[in-house]
Amino acid sequence: MRFLLDDFEKIVCAVIFIVMTVLGFANVVVRYLTSYSFASTQEVLLNGFLLMTVFGAAIAARRGEHLAVTLLSDILPEGARKAVILFATALSVGLLVLSAWYSADLLFNQYVSGVTSPGLGLPAWYYSLGVPLGFLLIALRLIQSMIGDFREGGDRA
Repeated sequence: MRFLLDDFEKIVCAVIFIVMTVLGFANVVVRYLTSYSFASTQEVLLNGFLLMTVFGAAIAARRGEHLAVTLLSDILPEGARKAVILFATALSVGLLVLSAWYSADLLFNQYVSGVTSPGLGLPAWYYSLGVPLGFLLIALRLIQSMIGDFREGGDRA
C-alpha cells in the first residue's frame, strides 16, 4: 500500500503512456494498411497528454525538480532561506488549490450539462476527472518535498 501512495502518479503516467502508445501504434498501422484512421484516437491521445502533464508535474514536485530561481534564497541565511521557501511553497499550493477548485467546477459543469466528446461521444467529464486530482496531488507533493528538504537541510534548487 505504501508503494501505491508514494508512486501513485508514476503508475498513472505509466498506464496512460502505455495506452497512448498502443493507440497511436494501432492508428498508424490501420492508416498504413487501409488509408483510414481511427478518428477517436486524436481525442484520447490529446487528453492523455493533458493528464500525463499534470501527473508528471506531480512527479517533478515530489523530486523537487521544478524550475526555480534560487538566486535570492541561496544568498540568504538559513532561517530566511527557509522562510522564503515556505512562502514560495505556500503561494504555489494556493495557486494549485485554486486550479483544482476551478477545474472541479468545470468538471461539475460538464457533468450537469451532459457535454460529450466529439470523437467517441463519451461524457466530457471522464477526461476532466483526473485534472483536479492532479492539481491537488502536485500541491501535496510540493509540501512533501519542502518538508523533506527542511528535514535534510538541503536546497530545493
